[in-house]
Amino acid sequence: MPLWIPVTLAAASFQTVRFMLQKVLSSVTLTSAGATFSRFIYSAPIILLLLWAYVAATGAQVPDFSARFWVFAAIGGLSQILATICVVALFKQRNFAVGITFKKTEVIQTAIVGLVVLGDDVSPLGWVAIAIGLAAVLVLSKTKDNPGGYLRQLTGRASLLGLGSGVLFAFSAVSYRGATLQLETEDAVLRAAVTLGVVVCLQTAMMLVWLLARDPGEIARVWSARRVAVWVGLTSMGGSFCWFLAFTLQNAAYVKALGQVELLLSLLASLVFFKEVVTKREILGMGLLVLSILALILAL
Repeated sequence: MPLWIPVTLAAASFQTVRFMLQKVLSSVTLTSAGATFSRFIYSAPIILLLLWAYVAATGAQVPDFSARFWVFAAIGGLSQILATICVVALFKQRNFAVGITFKKTEVIQTAIVGLVVLGDDVSPLGWVAIAIGLAAVLVLSKTKDNPGGYLRQLTGRASLLGLGSGVLFAFSAVSYRGATLQLETEDAVLRAAVTLGVVVCLQTAMMLVWLLARDPGEIARVWSARRVAVWVGLTSMGGSFCWFLAFTLQNAAYVKALGQVELLLSLLASLVFFKEVVTKREILGMGLLVLSILALILAL
């Protein structure tokens, strides 16, 4: 079995737990921005410490950073911040499983972003997958609290947050893979760890400046919530490293497609931990999205 497969499965598992913890934080003590900041501020010191330990133990030399590396890292980091804020805000609108499902439209949107930005070719089966994914989003977007036609459903707050997070995560995935490939070293672990360390430091600085300017009191609340927030940081570190390593080893589209196992994990979390009710319509929507993902895998 190729290494990128178990690494991706581990990343999806870490990410599910992290989003569960952020849902708890955002619904009880922190704002969406605060819950997002907690994942960076509590993971950055550990990531840098582990990177230092790895370099010291292996004698590896940290590669030089090119201008293209910094561009990719900055775009990926900012996109991920905005995407995470969208997802955490979405949790206040819909249940956990559906929130993650909206986020998972990133796989479909990655194909579109690749076509527009990189000129990647999309096969006929790929467009079929995209169409099925759109049908899934239409089904998921229709709720009792959001009556009206499908166009109105797609322009609702929950739908826009979900779709927005998907396209932002798509940009971050492509950017992170681009950043890792700029580092001139054959050590995949070192490439992933160095890129992750740089990106998390950039993200921590971005969020700190934002909160100092907009809501300084939230920084103190993040510290007060440290008993839970530190676990957000730890699971974020584990998940982020696994994603970065997988992006280093394999095409981002394949990695994100396999990462859809997170849908099943989020459904389990929604039912077991949050005791939320998942409607037949939502199950249908998630089923259609899984079908679109399978079609996309065949098209890749």
